[in-house]
Amino acid sequence: MGAEFPFAALAEGVSQESRRVERPSSVAEIYAPADWTNARIEAWLDWLEPRLIPADLRELNSEGDLLAAIAAWLDPLADRALAKKLLVADQIELVVASLKLGLAVPDVATPHEARDLLLLSEPDAVARLDDFRRAARGARLAAHATAALETALTAVRAAVIRCEGPADTCADPRQNPLLQRAALLARRCGATDADILRAIRGEAGSTSLEPARPAVVIKADRDLLAAGGAEALLVAEAALEGDAVLSFDHADALALHQQIDECRILIDIERLYLRAGDQTESALSQLVEAWVRLTPVLDATKPRMAIGLCGLADMGLRLDVTPLGAVAPVAATVRQGVLKASRALAKRLGGHEDGELYHAGLRLFLPQGEAALRLGHGPFALRDLFETADGETEPRLRPAVAHALARHGVDLATAERHILGYRALPLDGPISHNSLRDLGFTELELEGIERALPVVTSLDQAFRTPVLDAGFISDVLDIELTEDEPLLPRLGFDAEAVAEVERLVFGHDDLRDLDGVPDILAAWLGIEPHTLEQQLLAVLDGYSDTPATVTLALPWHASVLDATRALSDAARDGVRAVSLTRAEPPAHALPAFDDLAEQPAVAPAPRAAEPETKVVERVVERDRTRRKLPDRRKGYIQKAPVGGHKVYIHTGEYEDGELGEIFIDMHKEGAAFRSLMNNFAIAISIGLQYGVPLDEFVDAFVFTRFEPAGRVTGNDSIRSATSILDYIFRELGVSYLGRSELANAPSEGGDGLDSHDAPETVPAAKFISRGFARGATPDNLVVVPFGKKPERTEATTPTHMTACPSCGDFALQNRGGDWVCDTCGVAPQMQG
Repeated sequence: MGAEFPFAALAEGVSQESRRVERPSSVAEIYAPADWTNARIEAWLDWLEPRLIPADLRELNSEGDLLAAIAAWLDPLADRALAKKLLVADQIELVVASLKLGLAVPDVATPHEARDLLLLSEPDAVARLDDFRRAARGARLAAHATAALETALTAVRAAVIRCEGPADTCADPRQNPLLQRAALLARRCGATDADILRAIRGEAGSTSLEPARPAVVIKADRDLLAAGGAEALLVAEAALEGDAVLSFDHADALALHQQIDECRILIDIERLYLRAGDQTESALSQLVEAWVRLTPVLDATKPRMAIGLCGLADMGLRLDVTPLGAVAPVAATVRQGVLKASRALAKRLGGHEDGELYHAGLRLFLPQGEAALRLGHGPFALRDLFETADGETEPRLRPAVAHALARHGVDLATAERHILGYRALPLDGPISHNSLRDLGFTELELEGIERALPVVTSLDQAFRTPVLDAGFISDVLDIELTEDEPLLPRLGFDAEAVAEVERLVFGHDDLRDLDGVPDILAAWLGIEPHTLEQQLLAVLDGYSDTPATVTLALPWHASVLDATRALSDAARDGVRAVSLTRAEPPAHALPAFDDLAEQPAVAPAPRAAEPETKVVERVVERDRTRRKLPDRRKGYIQKAPVGGHKVYIHTGEYEDGELGEIFIDMHKEGAAFRSLMNNFAIAISIGLQYGVPLDEFVDAFVFTRFEPAGRVTGNDSIRSATSILDYIFRELGVSYLGRSELANAPSEGGDGLDSHDAPETVPAAKFISRGFARGATPDNLVVVPFGKKPERTEATTPTHMTACPSCGDFALQNRGGDWVCDTCGVAPQMQG
């Protein structure tokens, strides 16, 4: 039977060009049709590679002719079809031409998992439904538990790796507190001690357990489920736990049960219409019949037929008809062609009588994902991406949308700006260049925002770090933001103003507000793409033997009663098949659980009979927000050469005198060393401002050894240092923490009272900055230092050390016949 529409003649005019396509291991030169995008070519290559014989695959890699590779895959199938007299030569040419023209593609791989069939009318239905629910719940919880266990064992390995010290100490939970906590958590997650020991040794042994979740098709009575009785509760609980599809007709349930046995063919309706025009119905009928007659050699084990239709919405826009007016004729033509070809196959292959079908049923659907990408189609939307000549992608109005608007006289430039947005802030308005300048934004920040707007999807992404510098937000705007907090509300802009400017910058979701859009286009362009897809599926469902499953998305916290109500509503609405799904919960769905987890462990009171005191580690969660330093801050500068190398330490303090920042300058050092020290000081300052105790830095860096080191001059407390860092943190420890044990030189001032020599007063200007105080301190303010300790004599020096009965320290001194403790200041009455 010859093809009336000239598919083969059109295929001869397909122009090809060489394209550079990125493959997993290299960049390949591919000879492909000029109008195919790189993404489409890559999808075809991924599909072909496992289906070509090694010789054809080597030829594809060497020659790079994509259409020749597609023909090489089809040739043996065509020979088998001709041998079995399933098709004639003209129909084989039609199939080949449709592949070259991008009108149809096969999709023999079916992603559906096998589903059991459960009839609620059977006597053991309740028990089987409960078994399914428990198995599905067990598989879900096992997957989560496995992930938690793997995370806990990873923490055990990390606790050993991050430990600084001898290997035996780091691997001992009794000496490594972090390892002790990680091991305890791993044990609580179900790990055995042997698993924990292997993790301590560093054995990775990754665990990847994905338990197979059961799937089932449940056939229920529509009236009983709509009533919402006990049966509906059982079904809802099972549907929430596992992959369950509910149907109300036995034939529909059986079709869903057999859906895994489908042979799929995808057809691009829009491109066929652009090629065939008024002959679209005839061309579609010929195309469907040829491909359906090829299915026995595509996959003989798939007795059911599924036809995916791409571009229905696009063709409806070009035809200027409603969604129902566009889909119904196409669906009827496809169904008629499938039935005609199926009867011919049954008669040819099985010797059946006239009227019997080879295929058990037909399903019409809207394809998505990789299969649709091989046809060059994505989900319907007013905007899409096109590939430029240099391989870049740019947004644009969907071609069918642009064609429909132009046909009705709508200005395309205006419509494009309405949908795509201007991708730039307005000069005037609620959020504009002028309003932002009034808030302190400079041209530098405005330029950064303008550069970010073409690549971000919301204003919040443009008004945050790293687009805006964190220092600008905290210092200039005087705003401290949490991790995910938006900046614009803190600047005084309300939600309505932000939404208005966002629509102007990033475009509108539909064209309802655009002047000049006719009512006929409002049926396509005035609804959300998801709603439009549901309308198209509803029309296709009327021509399908296998029902389309309507998935009801419930909130993450939905209860069984909520699910029961949703299923009851679906039953009353006449839905053929329905399933339930829960939304993913947020990261911290229940803050109360976080509060319980963050409560510190409380040490139990020791019993009186126990001589030992138990030490319990107390974990205190610190405030993680950055504490801002005052704009005008006090501190001091200390200059001292260390080993002949001059070091300047600048400090900045909070109002209460706590250290908040340091700066380190080196004299006549190399640029690299000076830069490292400057950035090291910045890191220490950030740590101090986020609440890291100064003690931690002092303990970490004193006694570090590297050059320059040696004698220190110019510092009244420190006379030598083992490195620059040792000197810096000795100085900070002595000055801010009072840790005199870090000083290795006596202080120039006295620290005791001398009853013989009067103390000398020191002008306050020696310690208080007149510039910082701006002259607020009086000129006659002085600091009275402590007197010097009296020289010890035989009369005041005890011949042996005596312990203080109050504090227990050996610090009792005999002064004027009275005993005084230098530690606690108590004057105890000593018995002779």
